[in-house]
Amino acid sequence: MDALIPVINKLQDVFNTVGADIIQLPQIAVVGTQSSGKSSVLESLVGRDLLPRGTGVVTRRPLILQLVNVDPGDARKNEDSDGEEWGKFLHTKHKIYTDFDEIRQEIENETARISGNNKGISDEPIHLKIFSPRVVNLTLVDLPGITKVPVGDQPKDIEVQIKDLILKHISNPNCIILAVTAANTDMATSEALKVAREVDPDGRRTLAVVTKLDLMDAGTDAMDVLMGRVIPVKLGLIGVVNRSQLDINNKKSVADAIRDEHGFLQKKYPSLANRNGTKYLARTLNRLLMHHIRDCLPELKTRINVLAAQYQSLLSSYGEPVEDQSATLLQLITKFATEYCNTIEGTAKYIETAELCGGARICYIFHETFGRTLESVDPLGGLSTIDILTAIRNATVSAAAPAPRPSLFVPEISFELLVKKQVKRLEDPSLRCVELVHEEMQRIIQHCSNYSTQELQRFPKLHEAIVEVVTSLLRKRLPITNEMVHNLVAIELAYINTKHPDFADACGVMNNNIEEQRRNRMRELPTAVPRDKSVAKSPAGSTAVAGEPPASGADTDSAKAQAAGPQGEQDGMGNWRGMLKKGEDTPGSGPGSPLKGAVNLLDVPVPVARKLSSREQRDCEVIERLIKSYFLIVRKNIQDSVPKAVMHFLVNHVKDSLQSELVGQLYKSGLLNDLLTESEDMAQRRKEAADMLQALQKASQVIAEIRETHLW
Repeated sequence: MDALIPVINKLQDVFNTVGADIIQLPQIAVVGTQSSGKSSVLESLVGRDLLPRGTGVVTRRPLILQLVNVDPGDARKNEDSDGEEWGKFLHTKHKIYTDFDEIRQEIENETARISGNNKGISDEPIHLKIFSPRVVNLTLVDLPGITKVPVGDQPKDIEVQIKDLILKHISNPNCIILAVTAANTDMATSEALKVAREVDPDGRRTLAVVTKLDLMDAGTDAMDVLMGRVIPVKLGLIGVVNRSQLDINNKKSVADAIRDEHGFLQKKYPSLANRNGTKYLARTLNRLLMHHIRDCLPELKTRINVLAAQYQSLLSSYGEPVEDQSATLLQLITKFATEYCNTIEGTAKYIETAELCGGARICYIFHETFGRTLESVDPLGGLSTIDILTAIRNATVSAAAPAPRPSLFVPEISFELLVKKQVKRLEDPSLRCVELVHEEMQRIIQHCSNYSTQELQRFPKLHEAIVEVVTSLLRKRLPITNEMVHNLVAIELAYINTKHPDFADACGVMNNNIEEQRRNRMRELPTAVPRDKSVAKSPAGSTAVAGEPPASGADTDSAKAQAAGPQGEQDGMGNWRGMLKKGEDTPGSGPGSPLKGAVNLLDVPVPVARKLSSREQRDCEVIERLIKSYFLIVRKNIQDSVPKAVMHFLVNHVKDSLQSELVGQLYKSGLLNDLLTESEDMAQRRKEAADMLQALQKASQVIAEIRETHLW
């Protein structure tokens, strides 16, 4: 079982070579307040003075201390060391330190190099490995002491910085927390135990160490504390006696201090002496760490295998160094073109989940955005009743011959003029549809670059060239597609097909409605007298009986005028006749003389709104119904033909010609070296990924060796 700790040390060495802490290895973190005796506990475990000492925050960077037990005979045979004990720093590579004072100085120098001289702290650890026949196999992490008040030029938030640094290490579920508290303080106020409980509320991985047992007040002892009656901790409490500052100044060795500690415990706590002290602490930590490693290995193995697979995939995405430039370029071009087309067709490997993309978005533009926009266009939008009536009158005058006169029917030209104006309104939404599809096809380029063809990130110039070629192709197809869509609307405007089956059916229904309305109005008129029994008055006041010879032509015209009476003057568009008739009877008028008191009709303003006559109302309703019926037919045609035109002239054309366009523009011998130049950091990222993959593979081999030797 004791061989498990060197295995973890070996894993630590493997990951140290790549400078990564992605694997949380089992270790022991030492937590305590300033001057609680943390450094003395660690030095007692090592058996040598090696840690910096002083006032204030001395430990300003985490110190990962690996203790490796070596046989005395093997230590003497070590070619790089002339003693039984030596140390090695990770940052000094293979340099061997046999002088522990030199080790202490190197810790101070390395701390100042990263953290500076202003008592600031850093979370970058210092790795130190101690080889000795007098140590047990352990991995310890010495953390800065908890402080409350900044001293000197320390940062004002030094308390928060230190606490965050401590929590970063002890939050590791594979970490055993060694909470150090001085015996001459109240255990209930222990900052180390308080911080430990934040991440380990059940205390399953917390071991408490009570230091300075010899400094308690006279008449008091730590019996209740050591028995766990004050603060129960599941892994236990162990008391130790530290060297005093006077002992350190007098160069008292750690071995002598341990011997004096044993004598103190036998005298003061005889019943607990065999369960306390530095030696018992070292054995306990060794045992706890071994069992903890055994429990963590299954999860550790799984974590290593998962990371190995991830880095293998990452390394594959970076690609191998280019050997055949022509084949590589053609392969990348083909892959991009394939992924671009697959994204449009909805068969891409990487499916976007945050928003619609590619063919799905184009389909949404056609059927949702464009379709709803057309449906929201009012067939009669922008047309008022006065506009329609004005168009009818203008068309009536222009169609009359040889001189202006009223028409008996609604002129067809007014319908054509008005319906063309409404159909023209469908052009802008159609062109906007083309623009939206063009924008989406532009977005597909970025989508393929980010998700589908990560190899392009290796070659930024090739990526830029591909984007430029595809953008240029889309740019060339845009005016062609716009022209086709413009022509679709122009085709509808070129010929108003009033014989369209749907339009003819609508006209038939409308004519039936109008005829029904006319019949209803006829029923409301008085019953007419039969012609063969009617009596008419002559112009001279005599009566003419039906069947007698008709009167002369002049008399007949006069009779007709009288028969018309006021009703004739009010009928439809015949009112102007009455106006002219009244003008003839105006005093002072006569042949060759100017009209006196006549009104100039050109100076009379046209009323904005007025009540329409029954015929005007009927004519406007007829035109409105015709416009709406024909507009709906044209809108249906446009809604069907525009997406087809966009697909043919833009989408499908780009899909079919994309690869040939890319090959024609980029597959040239003079461009190979420039296009296949890797980005500056790609080679470095490939090397880091390869090193990490190699480290993970070595770690996997180490764990496999554990199984083979039945250590696990």
